Amino acid sequence: MKNKTFSQSKENQADIKSASSSYTDSFRYKFQIETRFADFDMMGHVNNVTYFTYLEIARTKYWSHAIAWDWEKTGVVVAQASMDYINPIFIKDKISIYVRTSRIGNSSFDLDYIIVKHIGDTEQICSSGKTVCVAFDYATQKAIPIPEAEKNQMITYEQL
Repeated sequence: MKNKTFSQSKENQADIKSASSSYTDSFRYKFQIETRFADFDMMGHVNNVTYFTYLEIARTKYWSHAIAWDWEKTGVVVAQASMDYINPIFIKDKISIYVRTSRIGNSSFDLDYIIVKHIGDTEQICSSGKTVCVAFDYATQKAIPIPEAEKNQMITYEQL
């Protein structure tokens, strides 16, 4: 018998998903992250925990730019966050993060992220991440359906 947690719920056939691709050309939103001295550990690279702060910054910028999420009406909580570390980020590196909505369900949606560092005219992938986000009513402390306006914005922006 396998127990499932909230964030491991079975994928629904009705969920709207983007085509799977690990390349940055499938992302429509890109945001430059400015690193801070405090982001680096004694080994001289960005500490693993800081990557999740970068996701948070990029996520809120993405929601503001692409979706125009109405925070006064509907909250969002992160039910699951994961990160694959590929290449380290050092203090002199210039980095950007790509964000996209890759799945839209009834009350939850997935955001994919790729963090890259700029090397000349190219980008090197440093990490890839994912968050499962849930529309949330703070008054009732319950998940709620994604509002139609925000859902339609995600679908339109991402061409899902």
